[in-house]
Amino acid sequence: MHFLMMVTGLSLAWLMRLGWADAPGNWTGRWRRSLLTFLFPPLLLMMTAIAILWMGPAGQMVLRWEGWLSYGLAIAFLIVSSVLSFKLAWEGFRTLQTIRQNPVIDVHGNPARLLNLSTPYSARVGFWHPELVVSQGLLDTLDADHLEAVLVHEQAHATHHDTFWFFWLGWIRRATLWLPQTEALWQELLMLRELRADRIAAQQVDPLVLAESLLMVVSASLMQFEQSDICAAFSWAISRDRLMERIDRLLAEPEPNDTLNGWSFSWLLLACLPLATIPFHGR
Repeated sequence: MHFLMMVTGLSLAWLMRLGWADAPGNWTGRWRRSLLTFLFPPLLLMMTAIAILWMGPAGQMVLRWEGWLSYGLAIAFLIVSSVLSFKLAWEGFRTLQTIRQNPVIDVHGNPARLLNLSTPYSARVGFWHPELVVSQGLLDTLDADHLEAVLVHEQAHATHHDTFWFFWLGWIRRATLWLPQTEALWQELLMLRELRADRIAAQQVDPLVLAESLLMVVSASLMQFEQSDICAAFSWAISRDRLMERIDRLLAEPEPNDTLNGWSFSWLLLACLPLATIPFHGR
């Protein structure tokens, strides 16, 4: 019975991921669809593993069985996932330590860590309260208006605690790289994160100025901090198509401000269904 639960969970997770496609649409629809597809399969597998661990390797529900194989697989999955979370947290802590070796300066009223680099670069690095990081090259390259646009974009990341939430999403990504479409969904979520910050910034500064800032900063090579899951960098763009999509969105008519609420993701609770089998388990 336990092994059947595990096979069923794996099959549902695999089929759901295979059914996802990077379809065009407004930000709200894309975010809801991509996040649900990214989260539901790992949560289902995790709840299944917890249920099997709780019920133990032996018992009976309908027929007598021995479930050491499924029990061992569940323990292995949970241990590997836990180790990956600690590893990711340690990497994030070391990134923060590296950042904090740089001096703090005032940039238009915002405290920021200054990197002594000629490359234009800005980012939010950290967890719940990420630090603003800018390079000397950014200050030398951008005028006051373009620099203000970049700062407003970075503030949008801080307001939504993007680095904190993407730290956990990054953990799920590492734990389930073997599931189909994991990397494609991850890149889509990163893109949608930047589109949201761009949209918020465009409500406070001229969208054309923001687009010009994006072109000037993204043209530079990517920094090592952008590879961290606790970093949200203004210059993030993995391809020319992604960059052009951000610019096109900035110059297009604003989208309606559709709001997301808890009910939008309520069906994630279905991933907890394996836990409902625990009371019916006989020892």
